Amino acid sequence: MRHGFAPAPPQGTVPAGLFFIAPSTAMAGATVIEAPDWSVFDVHAPDGVSEWTEEEIVYLHWRLLQDVQMLADPDAPLDEKLATLRWVFTEPEKDRQPFSFASCLQVVGSSPLSPIPYCGAIDCEDVRHHIARETRRWMQESLSRYPQWIKDALANNPDWVDAQLSRNPQWLNEQVNRHSAQGDLFA
Repeated sequence: MRHGFAPAPPQGTVPAGLFFIAPSTAMAGATVIEAPDWSVFDVHAPDGVSEWTEEEIVYLHWRLLQDVQMLADPDAPLDEKLATLRWVFTEPEKDRQPFSFASCLQVVGSSPLSPIPYCGAIDCEDVRHHIARETRRWMQESLSRYPQWIKDALANNPDWVDAQLSRNPQWLNEQVNRHSAQGDLFA
């Protein structure tokens, strides 16, 4: 399968295996043993598409897994935490899809091109179990900075809050600001 990088959003039909991603965004904050050699990346290819090396694809799998670390950060945006949790705990039939959480663990754990030392097969369900065990504490730490009515909304209607954040990542901040400006009508 052909994998490629488009230096600009593709126009019209997108060929299979073509991903639009900015390397500076995808690789931000990465700490690795050895990063891919980006100098060989030809963004001026005649068809506007540069081929990804296998090393770059492995590195992207690794970089996606780095987002899981953000779950433990109480200051990380809530919408990003929810998106990461959806990715980690996706439906089992999606585990074999490219760039799924399970696929990323498999590639990063077993590829000789991985930016981490070889660790072999990683049991995805063990990792998920660990994340599930810690998620409650991580979310409580994140929600501690929000007013009680936000905590109640998330506890009573998490899917609705998640849908609002998916449509507008600033929704929560806007609601807090609006509620602060109006005050509590029942106080």
